[in-house]
Amino acid sequence: MVEVNWQVLVGVIVVLNLTSFILVGRDKARSVARSERVPEVYFFFLAVFFASAGVFLGLFTFRHKTNKIYFPLGIGL
Repeated sequence: MVEVNWQVLVGVIVVLNLTSFILVGRDKARSVARSERVPEVYFFFLAVFFASAGVFLGLFTFRHKTNKIYFPLGIGL
């Protein structure tokens, strides 16, 4: 049987969520500055790999991409 180190697993999930939260904030800043943006597929990719909470919180904290109905619904699922 494989033994799981829960502290490492939780740490990885926290880092992924923090990274995704920061990425949403950077994308919002880039959209305001009309600079090169982060592709939307990156947010969905992060959400699939246990970082949906970070992306979801980032969406509403930075009020970014909330007008696109598919985005909050897709991230939440």
